[in-house]
Amino acid sequence: MDKSVTVISHPLVQHNLTRLRDERTEPQEFRRVLSEVAALMIYEATRTFAVEPTTVTTPLARTRGSRLRREVILVPVLRAGLGMLDSILQLIPHARVGFIGLKREEKSLQALFYHQSLPKDLSKFEVILIDPMLATGGSSVAALNLLSELGAKHVRMVNLVAAPEGIRRVRASYPDLPIFTASIDKKLNAKGYIVPGLGDAGDRLFGV
Repeated sequence: MDKSVTVISHPLVQHNLTRLRDERTEPQEFRRVLSEVAALMIYEATRTFAVEPTTVTTPLARTRGSRLRREVILVPVLRAGLGMLDSILQLIPHARVGFIGLKREEKSLQALFYHQSLPKDLSKFEVILIDPMLATGGSSVAALNLLSELGAKHVRMVNLVAAPEGIRRVRASYPDLPIFTASIDKKLNAKGYIVPGLGDAGDRLFGV
């Protein structure tokens, strides 16, 4: 894989990923662990955020510091992206939140929009697109196209698990997009699910 794909191999990330893969993990535990792993992954995903110098007055003296150059917006893909949102917001409480609703048509595997709630101009934002699974890449490319239409220039994507096919499809349209994942799995099966994967993240998250 190319240099823009970062596999986060931190022991705690990999430990939690293993718990999420386990078919015996119940929805309540799945939600908790997904939230934990999202918080761990976001440290790596935000490492290259642009900053600018500033000054601040402490109780004792004036000193130099840094602040983020651009405002942050988190964009979870509904449904499953919601499972990663709250813990990331705890770490970036000043971030705005936008939503993209996409549903994969089971026969064609095409991504269909059913909801969007985003600022009209994303050009000045650091945009973090959040979706646990990067499978066929169809939903991700559809979401990225929408963000691009709204002027987004500084976008990165956080996925818990990715398939090589999905990464290749994203790369075909967005060759320089930073992708952060906990695992690049083996392949997709005939139904477009990641193998070994962890099943349908949305179904497991909400117990349906």
